[in-house]
Amino acid sequence: MQHLLSLFDITVNNLHEILATASHLKRRLQMGDRPPVLERRVIALLFEKPSLRTRVSFETGMAQLGGSSLFLGEEVGWGKRESPSDFTHVLGQFVDAVVCRTKKHERATQLAQFNALPVINGLTDLCHPCQALADILTIQEAFGTEKDKHLVFVGDGNNVSGSLALICAMLKMKFTLACPASYELNPEWLNQIHQHYPQAMIEQTSNVDAAVSTADAIYTDVWTSMGQEEESAIRRRAFANFQVNRQLMSKAPSHARVLHCLPAVRGEEITDEVIDSPQSDVISQAGNRMHAQKGLLVWLLNHQWVKENV
Repeated sequence: MQHLLSLFDITVNNLHEILATASHLKRRLQMGDRPPVLERRVIALLFEKPSLRTRVSFETGMAQLGGSSLFLGEEVGWGKRESPSDFTHVLGQFVDAVVCRTKKHERATQLAQFNALPVINGLTDLCHPCQALADILTIQEAFGTEKDKHLVFVGDGNNVSGSLALICAMLKMKFTLACPASYELNPEWLNQIHQHYPQAMIEQTSNVDAAVSTADAIYTDVWTSMGQEEESAIRRRAFANFQVNRQLMSKAPSHARVLHCLPAVRGEEITDEVIDSPQSDVISQAGNRMHAQKGLLVWLLNHQWVKENV
């Protein structure tokens, strides 16, 4: 059974198919065409953490594809009222796939281990594969291709930057993390990337000016993620010189695009004048969450249609 717990679960060819399907469906939507590719299919959204983009994009995407979705919050008693095996196997009797948004990656892994239904990682503490799919789709649209592009992430070595490092390795893109010392990517995750993709071009540096000097896309995220609130003061001091602002953008090529996975703390990791500038693709990037996930859902649940139409 096919899952997407991380981008390690798919091949490079799979990735190209998903992105091509996303682009195909987006073009058709722009022409007013909403093919019911997943008619009468149902997905469950099993969420432990708050969400705007992930929930709305999956719900809307399924509706546009002719299917439906169910939001499952704390009331379903996941991990509390019954054994993980019973919970997952019963869920598999009702829905075609589950999107899991959870605090600990192990929770998503637990769902997948029973192979009762396909499990999609909608965000865990380890990685955020759906966000990375949308980000690459945005870069493709901005430049016409992702080939030979340099993505610079200014900020923390977190679940988002880790997923971007992996997807860049898959696509032979250069990835640079510009961050303070001790905020680098998880070493085990980084080693796993290099084991799967020995030619990966991944750099980590504290010299943010040098990092952005050859950037095609400059990406940032909040300095303090959900669950790290007690570290906020320490993190603000550590990242004070890593703000994406007009001064930093002046060190980058004029064609460089600005990305942010949102929500943003304006005035902290990024300034208003940058996030609202003509160089910013942040809003279209957020919109691409839906398109990328539609591509993923169709690839996962109706691959025959992909083979015949994309």
